[in-house]
Amino acid sequence: MTSPEQGRLAGPLSMSVANLCHRLQSQVSARTAAGFAEVLRRLGAPLQVAVAGRIKSGKSTLVNALIGRRVAPTDIGECTRLVTRFQYGTVDRVEIVFTDGRKQVLPFASDGMIPAELGVDITTVSHIEAYLTNAVLQGMTVIDTPGLGSLDAASVSRTEQLLGAAKHRKEEDDEGSDELDDTSRNAVAGAEAVLYVVTQGVRADDQQALAAFTAATASREAGPVNAIAVLNKADTIAPESVEGADGDVWKAATILSEKQASTLKPRVADVLPVIGLIAESAESGGFTSADAEALRQLADLDDDILQTMLISADIFTSWECDVPSGTRLRLLEKLDLFGISHAVEAIRKEPELTAGALRRSLLDASGLEAVRHRLSIVFAARADGIKAAAALASVTALAHSSGDPAERQRVHDAIEVLLAKPEAHQLRLLEALTLVASGAVDMPEDLSEEVLRVGSNADIGAQLGKPGAPRPELAAHALERAGWWRSFASFGATPAQSRVAHVVHRAYFLIWQQVREA
Repeated sequence: MTSPEQGRLAGPLSMSVANLCHRLQSQVSARTAAGFAEVLRRLGAPLQVAVAGRIKSGKSTLVNALIGRRVAPTDIGECTRLVTRFQYGTVDRVEIVFTDGRKQVLPFASDGMIPAELGVDITTVSHIEAYLTNAVLQGMTVIDTPGLGSLDAASVSRTEQLLGAAKHRKEEDDEGSDELDDTSRNAVAGAEAVLYVVTQGVRADDQQALAAFTAATASREAGPVNAIAVLNKADTIAPESVEGADGDVWKAATILSEKQASTLKPRVADVLPVIGLIAESAESGGFTSADAEALRQLADLDDDILQTMLISADIFTSWECDVPSGTRLRLLEKLDLFGISHAVEAIRKEPELTAGALRRSLLDASGLEAVRHRLSIVFAARADGIKAAAALASVTALAHSSGDPAERQRVHDAIEVLLAKPEAHQLRLLEALTLVASGAVDMPEDLSEEVLRVGSNADIGAQLGKPGAPRPELAAHALERAGWWRSFASFGATPAQSRVAHVVHRAYFLIWQQVREA
């Protein structure tokens, strides 16, 4: 019979893991059973995506753009030192969640945002829960985190607690208790996917943070299945500093993103350029018809004068012209010089451009749609596998922390039965990908790249490294690689490599079947 939780599950893999949890609950201790109940709750919830990165990297601005509403404070304040979870609700409301379990409703500020100052002792606060009616949150819970590298150690600690090593208020250690102890709660804590925000230079601590970031339950590391990165503030890149950019800012950002992707892989699937400020203004209602009219006035200025004004923010706001200085300051706060320049150019090309069409042009220029598309491919399309893999990792960790060898074996045997089923191959592939991406299984570089490609993409052409190729060519290549990996598993691999190779062989074989039957 389908339970209420199962009715909201991401797909058949999550359903299989949920059924396993239901079956085992009566065969394990009360504490482990309580952990399984939490796993079931998480399985039925939307995919939880943490937006992480260094302080002042523009995380909250990007969160607002993704949600489509300017609600996360972007200026430094108490709120930005806390983890905030944005999830779907039928009524807009914000709650402060205290470390002792108390909750306090928080009124929105006059501008519709979460107040930067909370009016409570934040040392007693666990995190903030924001419930919004925005449709995008029906399929994804977005978690805004304090900046890594902050001098505020308490903020970093709270982030780690909620996202990967959660310490909760329950401290009872009585044997047989049905309350979760800290170890058990740690096993089911954490986001299931990561959107990591970087700016121009990838620093050593960015790599360390990604390596250590518990992107999923049971301390599973971030990897190409469940992590992508964005190069934010792409408009601030000096094109002359990037070889091959030919003076083009966006081309410079794209080249730099590709370089950063090679640095951060295999921790992330990709690095995409984005201009969070423009995306936020265009997508969250910040760009108005009055702004469009002010931009039209700027477009009417002599080109030499306008180009001089666009040299710097100070010159732009202080230059004498018909557009009031306050209006120009407002445009600068919403679009910065790059966005203003783009909008003026669009108006000059098409003088009859409506305010709505200008907003869409700015949105296109921000790179947000490419980020959303990648989120859809990497996260949404794989939510079932990501959530099921995270849940299985939690189940394993819960059994391990029970201290009962018989219980541990019972859970292990049940998981092996589940993984042996043909439909569970995606979980095997995700497991193999994680082993290779984390370095737990050492593979030659070319084979590692192939495993990452096959396991990280949803599109068959991309999986095979032959995007756009005709189906007969894809089928032949898949069958050829299936045979190669089977031979490697049997004759050339270490035991650990062989385990991965068998999974990759089957992945290619299933791709061959799928292409042939299409």
